[in-house]
Parts: sequence; C-alpha cells; structure tokens
Amino acid sequence: MTNRYAVILAAGQGTRMKSKLYKVLHPVMGRPMVQHVIDQIKTVELDKLVTIVGFGAEKVAEYIGKDSELVIQEEQLGTGHAVLQAEDLLRDKEGTTIVVCGDTPLITSETYQALFNHHEQTGAKATILTADASDPTGYGRVIRNDRNEVERIVEHKDASEKELSVTEINTGTYCFDNKALFQALQHVSNNNSQGEYYLPDVIEILRKQSEKVTAFLTPVFEETLGVNDRVALAQAEKVMKKRVNEKHMRNGVSIIDPDNTYIQPDVVIEQDAIIHPGCVIKGSTIIKTDAEIGPHSEINNCEIGESTVIKQSVATDSKIGSRVNIGPFAHIRPASEIGDEAKIGNFVEIKKTKLDNQSKVSHLSYIGDAEVGSNVNIGCGTITVNYDGKNKYLTTIEDDAFIGCNSNLIAPVTIGKGSYVAAGSTITKDVPGDSLSIARARQTNKEGYASRIKNRQKD
Repeated sequence: MTNRYAVILAAGQGTRMKSKLYKVLHPVMGRPMVQHVIDQIKTVELDKLVTIVGFGAEKVAEYIGKDSELVIQEEQLGTGHAVLQAEDLLRDKEGTTIVVCGDTPLITSETYQALFNHHEQTGAKATILTADASDPTGYGRVIRNDRNEVERIVEHKDASEKELSVTEINTGTYCFDNKALFQALQHVSNNNSQGEYYLPDVIEILRKQSEKVTAFLTPVFEETLGVNDRVALAQAEKVMKKRVNEKHMRNGVSIIDPDNTYIQPDVVIEQDAIIHPGCVIKGSTIIKTDAEIGPHSEINNCEIGESTVIKQSVATDSKIGSRVNIGPFAHIRPASEIGDEAKIGNFVEIKKTKLDNQSKVSHLSYIGDAEVGSNVNIGCGTITVNYDGKNKYLTTIEDDAFIGCNSNLIAPVTIGKGSYVAAGSTITKDVPGDSLSIARARQTNKEGYASRIKNRQKD
C-alpha cells in the first residue's frame, strides 16, 4: 500500500471572523473546526499528519495535543509557503500527500478515502477535490481537457465568459505525489498582487511538465464549505447538526423535530429513545433505550438509563438510572448519581449527591453534598444546608427515611434508617434510626391580637 501523509493548513488569522479566538478553533457542534478535520482524515491510516499553525499556535496545541505534529509558519505568505513549512518532515518520502484546509470541518472520511483512491488508481501527480456548485460565483473554476484531465484552474476574476459558465469548482483540497509536490513548490513564485506563494500554482507547474493532473468530483457540495466568517460558521453548524441527527434517526432514535434539536457528535443514543424539540445534548452523553428527553432539556456528559423521562430540565456530568422521572424544571448538577425508579420533580436542584433507588424529591428542594438511601421521601422545600461559608459538609439520609416539608438539615448530619423528620424542622444533630425528630418552636396563638395590630396601623 502507498504511504500516505497529510498536511493541514491552519495558520491563517481569520480576520473575517472578527474574533479573539483563533479561526480554526471556532467550534462546530462543540468541537473545534480543525479537530473535525483531524478526526476525519486520520481514518485513512496516515503515516504522518502535520498541521501548519501560525497565530494562536499554543492554543491549537492545547486542543489537538498528540493528534498531529505541529509546524509554525512564522509569516503568512500564502498556501504554497505554508505547505513548504512541512518540507523538513516530508520532502524525501515516497507516497501521497493530501493538503486540506483546517477550516473545512464538513469533509467526511469517506470523501478523503475516495480522493486518495482516485489519485492513486489514476497514477496522477496531482488530484484536485472538486465540487459542482449551483452558484460558483467567487470560486476558482476547474477547466478540463478532452481527456477529462485538469488543464488549469482559473480564478473567478480572471475567467472568460465561457469559463464562468463552468460550475465545477476548486475546493482547496488536493492530493499530490509527495516528491513532485515539494519539487514543484521550489518553482512557485510570489509574482502576484498579494506577494504570496499560492498552492494552486503547483498544478500549472506540473501541467507544464506534462504530468498527469486529475480531479475527483465530490457528489455533495456542502461538504466542501470553507468557514471564513460567522455566516459560514452557522451554515457549517446547520449541516453538521443535520448529519448527526440523521445518523441517530437511521439507527432507530425518534427525533421529533430535527431542525430544533442539537446533538453533538460524541453523543450515543440507543434505539427507541425519543428526543423532543428544543433539546441540547452535549459531550459524551449516553442515552439508553426507551428513554425520553425533553422538550427543551439540556444534557451534558451524562449517562441516562433505560425508560428514564427528563422534561424541561438540565443535567450535567451525572449518572441517572433507569425508569427515573425528572422535571419539569429540575437541575441535576455535576457529580450526582441518581438510582433506578427515583423521582426528581419540578424546581428541584441536586448537586454532588447520590440518591438511591426509588427515592423521591418531588418539588422545590435543594439537595447538595448528600448521600440519600433507597425509598426515601424528601418533602417540598427541604434544604441540605451544606456550606458554612468556608467548608462543605455531608448530609446522610438512610433508607426508608421520611423528611417533612420545609425542613433544614444542617450538615454534617445523619438521618437514621426509617426515621421521620417533622415538617418545618431545623435538624442540627443526628437522628437515630426509627425515630421522629421535631425541631421547631411550640405554636402559640394569641386570640384577638390581629385586631390590635390593625388598629395600631390606622393610628
């Protein structure tokens, strides 16, 4: 098999993005654009991957880590000059080198594989990835000869009327014979209005040397979209979202309104799950079969068990069991673990808490830094008072306990197995098992006192 190499061009500042963030780090579906490129192109079993960086090189290195070797282009002098920065790593190697832009996050691994195969099977020295554009305005046109080989690439501003009628456009992605590429780059000139060295000039140089140059026409134009501004970024987001949602639906997931459902690429959803409109599902979330999410829920880095229902709620960095009911308007904060058949009702906040099987926190409660056993009922308005202004403390509620409404559990404190806490209590000491704890002032009624208050107000 032919050796394969890749060069990703990611050195441009991206001034049209109008952003402090380095261009190729702008996210599409929660992942930097350049990471999408790396993830897809690595599937073709490369022998070496080199990313050319310039502005923000340190930030890029933080994101892509060991996925690619990095080479810095100190001065941005054009795409040809950028590729030359990889010369020390690739110059003398036999094989095929693909050059792709770091701002093209939509090109799939299948397209990269097909481009490599076409290039190697035709024996070409260069192959251009092209696309058929319904509106090719602004794109370089690919002009073929009678043998269907590429004759030249003509920029829009330089094209004749006949050439302007061509709809096959240059996408900016190429395969080259590696040695031919670096030899031709030695002859690329910067004799142009921008004073830059352009990679497409390699095509003309190879043609003048009577080398074979071909084009591979990708059937899906939208794959080749380059992101140069916020408008194109939104377009890429839309395409990627549609692609991800369709994958899940074809795998047996019901997405009620795909246009209004946002699911990031790393999310795993099993068949027969139902995703309602307005949901945002992110990170490494796993949703098991028959679960029902939404509408308008946000899930991030969670594992959600079978047949669990989450309505209009937020859950982050937590594990949620099977047949659980959450919401509406609940908030599951990080490091929480919810057992099977539990219930977390409306306006309940759970934080760094283990809530065991069949326990219930039905409404209007805050349960933080707690360990709650099984079959526990926590009444409306209950708060685990976990913070003294300096430290956080643990509340433990053992199996079968019953916490009355409007209770304050001042941590650190333990409510024993099977115990009851009377409504309105403020608990500051441990409650033994099988006990009733009442911690509130005795009620006093002063008859007729209300009239005295009203008369005083009139005076």
